Amino acid sequence: MTLYEELLARGLIAQVTDEAEVSGMINAGKAKFYIGFDCTADSLTAGHFMALTLMKRLQQAGNSPFALIGGGTTMIGDPSGRTDMRKMLTREDIEHNAECFRRQMSRFINFGEGGATMVNNADWLLELNYVDLLREVGACFSVNNMLRAECYRQRMEKGLSFLEFNYMIMQSYDFYHLYKTYGCNMQFGGDDQWSNMLGGTELIRRKLGADAHAMTITLLTDSQGKKMGKTAGNAVWLDANKTSPYDFYQYWRNVGDSDVLKCIRMLTFIPVDEIDEMSKWDGSMLNRAKEILAHELTETVHGKEAADAAEASARALFGAGDGAEVPTAQIPESDLQADGTADILTMLVGAGLVSSRSEARRAVEQGGVTADGEKVTDIRASFSGDRLREGILLRRGKKAFKKLMLK
Repeated sequence: MTLYEELLARGLIAQVTDEAEVSGMINAGKAKFYIGFDCTADSLTAGHFMALTLMKRLQQAGNSPFALIGGGTTMIGDPSGRTDMRKMLTREDIEHNAECFRRQMSRFINFGEGGATMVNNADWLLELNYVDLLREVGACFSVNNMLRAECYRQRMEKGLSFLEFNYMIMQSYDFYHLYKTYGCNMQFGGDDQWSNMLGGTELIRRKLGADAHAMTITLLTDSQGKKMGKTAGNAVWLDANKTSPYDFYQYWRNVGDSDVLKCIRMLTFIPVDEIDEMSKWDGSMLNRAKEILAHELTETVHGKEAADAAEASARALFGAGDGAEVPTAQIPESDLQADGTADILTMLVGAGLVSSRSEARRAVEQGGVTADGEKVTDIRASFSGDRLREGILLRRGKKAFKKLMLK
């Protein structure tokens, strides 16, 4: 099986231009490709996994990755998949986030001598003269075609700012600049980026002529990666200070039965033939597949020791039920009531098992809360400070739990 055939078998390809040429270059290790990451937060999320592992696969086969940090495009904001305008960040915030991305990417990609190249589009976008850009690039874009792009159409009803309207031009210019400066001949991204990425391909062809066509290739991964990495409305971060290794492990351990093998194919380096055998598993064996997925991804991000510890903690809790080595949360003494107790609603919020007291109330009333194995049905239930100092194992449903203690 060639590398390109493996990418297809893993379900990573959604759309591609010039497939014969793309597959030939990838298989021969001659692709110089980039993937862009706008730094809208100070950590990558589980939703970036597909892009990061894809870069690693291609690099291992001899291809040359360019990790593009969107220091410039982040100042505009990508409207793709958005119903409102993104928060405007300061240049200082963006630079801080970019540095955090660099550290996390190095776990996946080799940036050593002869390895991947990291570039920041702030280095060229922020130096552009607006009138020169309009004359050089603006004439290559049809407003009619841009408005037909899905990333813009979905925003037209609620309003699309002129700032965001420029994002396609900026992203297209990235590919044009990388092609001219580094010989970068391929770009990867989610299939919701198709219109933006075709803009870059077309810009190169129009500016550099038909001869550039052979080296201007657009390959897109499935947008499943965009859907990953969120649970209960919250991001699942690669930063251990934002999402603990245990919570990270549990997120992947709790994927749906219908998604586990798809995630294993897309995100792990387990050989395809072994995954094909796993596709025959059912019943309790699917739980084993989820453990394999969770351990593989946790080890990639946090190391084998953290992955082993997270797996052991999960098995201890769900097996023996004694709460040993489970993740902990703390509430301050000031959260205690006048009588030295803490009410169950405060405890659930403090443990991070719910986001508000009203959500905590509903969880209790629906019978989904236990404290040290005993169901809590009274929203007025409270627990002593002495007991909290020893730690109380709180559960919400079957899969969410924390050992809550006083600071």
